[in-house]
Amino acid sequence: MSVLLRSVKSSSSSVARAFHSSAAPAYKVAVVGAAGGIGAPLSLLLKQNPLVTHLSLYDVASVTPGVGADLGHMDTPAKVSAHTGENLSEALKDADVIVVPAGIPRKPGMTRDDLFATNAGIVANIAKVAGQSAPNASLLIISNPVNSTVPICAEVLKKVGSYNKNKLFGVTTLDVVRANTFIAENQKWDVTKTNVRVVGGHAGITILPLLSQLKNAKFSKEDKEALTQRIMFGGDEVVKAKGGSGSATLSMAYAGARFTHSILRALKGEKGVIECSYVESSIVPGLTFFSSPIELGVNGVEKIHPIGDIDEFEKKKLEEAIPELKASIEKGIQYVKNKPEL
Repeated sequence: MSVLLRSVKSSSSSVARAFHSSAAPAYKVAVVGAAGGIGAPLSLLLKQNPLVTHLSLYDVASVTPGVGADLGHMDTPAKVSAHTGENLSEALKDADVIVVPAGIPRKPGMTRDDLFATNAGIVANIAKVAGQSAPNASLLIISNPVNSTVPICAEVLKKVGSYNKNKLFGVTTLDVVRANTFIAENQKWDVTKTNVRVVGGHAGITILPLLSQLKNAKFSKEDKEALTQRIMFGGDEVVKAKGGSGSATLSMAYAGARFTHSILRALKGEKGVIECSYVESSIVPGLTFFSSPIELGVNGVEKIHPIGDIDEFEKKKLEEAIPELKASIEKGIQYVKNKPEL
């Protein structure tokens, strides 16, 4: 059974049908940053997905053709093409889904905002080319800091005249994946049947797991505080464990593959596909982007679900997150405004 079969817990029977139906639709998926620490394992997972007919790989790294040749030897249906240098437009042309893990990784002591100076320019250029070469594609942003890079993409796409708020997604799935893992361990639950809603953003205190909404969960005050903190700063745990040699690449690749698969399921017409994602949203006054459960459809975001009832602890955490989210969003918007060449 494919690794990806375990990635979508919410509808295992529909996932199985998608993987085994000979009549399943097929799509072109492009990965930008495909030779990197996230991009390579992400591409490996996507090569196993039979909804992907054409897996288009792009990276500035010279090893990109080798990554493509390596994946191309796998006996799964997807055709693989590899692109580098000035061929980004060719890699993205007519893609149905574009997944962007490109950029520098986080290192010890770095916050996601420390990545901004470098990754902002990388993501802005990708968004510009994507808007010109694949204006109807769903654009999935993994590159950090997501709280700022998604607004950057929105502003760039507006400039090229191809912004569709329903097809731009910040991939916050890793926060959900971590929350499911940590909560299942704490509650002694089956992790494959655990589904924690995580709202807010994708950095530190902006990550808010809604533990109060879990049915039949029993948390002590200390456990709830500790679990929330661990989910918020799970990335630091990985950076430290790798001794400064890397960040969360494998788990992020898994999370990215899960979210991409959900996008593809919705594209082929499956109903009731719900994932948390950072999208243009008005559910929190004063914020133009926010991560919450969204219902996906053939045209992208079909419905943004409200936060729902939360307890006093979570209300306080949300209040703390809002100013940081607002500043990160504005930082992304101003970056594009100050770059007339984009």
